[in-house]
Amino acid sequence: MPETMPLPAPTLTAKDFQTDQEVRWCPGCGDYAILAAMQKTLPQLGVPKEHIVVISGIGCSSRFPYYVNTFGMHSIHGRATAIASGLKASRPELSIWIVTGDGDGLSIGGNHTIHLLRRNFDVNVMLFNNQIYGLTKGQYSPTSEANKVTKSTPFGSLDHPFNPLALAMGADASFVARSMDRDPKHLQAMLLRSANHKGASFLEIYQNCNIFNDEAFAVFTDKGSKADTTLFMEQGKPLRYGAEGRNKGIRLDGYKPQVVSLTEGNYNEDDLWVHDEQDFFKAQILTRFFDNPAEEAEQLPRPFGVFYESKRACYEEGLALQIEEAIERRGLGNLDALIQGRETWEIAK
Repeated sequence: MPETMPLPAPTLTAKDFQTDQEVRWCPGCGDYAILAAMQKTLPQLGVPKEHIVVISGIGCSSRFPYYVNTFGMHSIHGRATAIASGLKASRPELSIWIVTGDGDGLSIGGNHTIHLLRRNFDVNVMLFNNQIYGLTKGQYSPTSEANKVTKSTPFGSLDHPFNPLALAMGADASFVARSMDRDPKHLQAMLLRSANHKGASFLEIYQNCNIFNDEAFAVFTDKGSKADTTLFMEQGKPLRYGAEGRNKGIRLDGYKPQVVSLTEGNYNEDDLWVHDEQDFFKAQILTRFFDNPAEEAEQLPRPFGVFYESKRACYEEGLALQIEEAIERRGLGNLDALIQGRETWEIAK
């Protein structure tokens, strides 16, 4: 008999990743835009729905698994990264997406986050950053700015805020990027880049909480100010931005970034910093375009796009190889013999 050819994989659409669950976020929440971008991106991966898993912790963003028609788990506070690590180790063929927030992923879950990144499991971390605790009604979070007045800091927060991407770089993440809820085209591009990266991808997404921290990122999202405050990085291209025909650029004075005009003065495009996603040291400078010293003549823009990408061995691949080598050398283990072996003893009465 002639061999039967495998049936082609069905063509998926965004609608295939929608569930029958009522989406329960506050009207106007940025999570709606991120969900829509995710549902539009997943069909482009060419991965069957049954091979995609969304795992979340606790927070507004962590309702995500209910609204994406794949396998998923709404886990416990801060532990989505740990659960995803175990799943990837046992089922390396799966496409795993971790949905977390600035509180869930950087406070109670901060330790799990950095260890996931250093181990380099091939998973995708989406960190929704709204600089506030939304689900528990407006307390300050690890990314809230200093002196932030909230229900838990009525006289202003004394904490120095975390810089999520600088933290990721410090943990040796192999893919570090940033996008925002109000730029769906860019967000979809960054989700796709995250999925195509082999290793742990860390994508920070600026997300507006219109109830407890409304317009926290307005200067980067509003049409009137966006062009002069945001820098969209592209591999191999000079760092240019500006409302008037991208009339501004970034050059390096030694290792200090400097805003220059391309229409006034002596600088042109050849003088600008050319973005290189493989440059570890310059990526760290870019993550620090965060808060400018007061003496700066002009505020540095906030960068968006891929800051850094590198190739590094994935943890689950090394684990599988180690197990395979152990079986070849010693054969399959015997759990009963291990439990009853010489490493156990009885305590005398």
